[in-house]
Amino acid sequence: MPLPLRLFRDRPWPEQEPTWRDARPALIEAAVKRAQAKPSGNWFVVGASREVRRDRPFGRTVAGREVVLWRGADGRLLAGPGACPHLGAPLCDGAVHQGRLVCRWHGLALAGGKFGGWSPYPAHDDGVLAWVRLDEVGGEEPLPEPVRVGRPGRGAVDAVMTEVGRCEPEDVVANRLDPWHGAWFHPYSFANLRVVGSATETDDRFLVEVTFRLAGRVGVPVVAEFTCPGPRTVVMRIVSGEGEGSVVETHATPLGSGPDGVPRTAVVEATVAHSTRRGFAVARPAAPLLRPVMRWAAARLWRDDLAYAERRYALRSTGRFPG
Repeated sequence: MPLPLRLFRDRPWPEQEPTWRDARPALIEAAVKRAQAKPSGNWFVVGASREVRRDRPFGRTVAGREVVLWRGADGRLLAGPGACPHLGAPLCDGAVHQGRLVCRWHGLALAGGKFGGWSPYPAHDDGVLAWVRLDEVGGEEPLPEPVRVGRPGRGAVDAVMTEVGRCEPEDVVANRLDPWHGAWFHPYSFANLRVVGSATETDDRFLVEVTFRLAGRVGVPVVAEFTCPGPRTVVMRIVSGEGEGSVVETHATPLGSGPDGVPRTAVVEATVAHSTRRGFAVARPAAPLLRPVMRWAAARLWRDDLAYAERRYALRSTGRFPG
């Protein structure tokens, strides 16, 4: 099997083919609105599955609600309100003992069932991400599980990154539904990017030819598609080229307002990489070493993209957004 690396030519950054004519605001906004209309079943991503361990609880604020997650004695993901029903202590600071969540203030132990006015939340572990269902927040018809995203199967390597921005989920989704900005905003990662198919009312996806830059003018050319399975999720899937079937799932989880009154959104991005190459199978046992590198690469992109999303929110919230 030939190596996927290719020498490529690209123009100096200022001399790239401009993409602003194709990146029409109305087209992007229409794609965002269609995504927002899709059902979520009131499910929200809270973090990586592996972040919720057996020996300690994990806390997250979702749309202003404190949420705590932990593992039961059988390893099952459990979730509930983050305030202890006794005197309101933060349960995320507690401990997990024999599958029970123990409050650090007075030792109240919760096994995952209802206790007084404290009621558990539905939780779901898909093997990569941990989810919680908050019906009073989502306000939709509940679904028994989150909307499924097809992922590579056995032998894949996954890594999950979380970054927080001063914006709303729709601003994160809008960023991902603007593939035209890739080679302009992220020239260190992408080259020769060309959108060959734009979302329409009948085909709700973007199809992109792009070269992932590795070093200098050495890269890996692929074709990727961007789709929205839900209102706060954008999935990039490699449909042709090296790593075919690999996905990057971007989930935007509202956290609530910060001290400055501006909303905060967590970008929880799962990269699930797969390859049929023998070398990938050999490297698979080194996944614990690969994950930090994968998280670093994702965070580098999102440090730029959150600036984009935050700028969009600032303009929207003051009535200055174009269009």
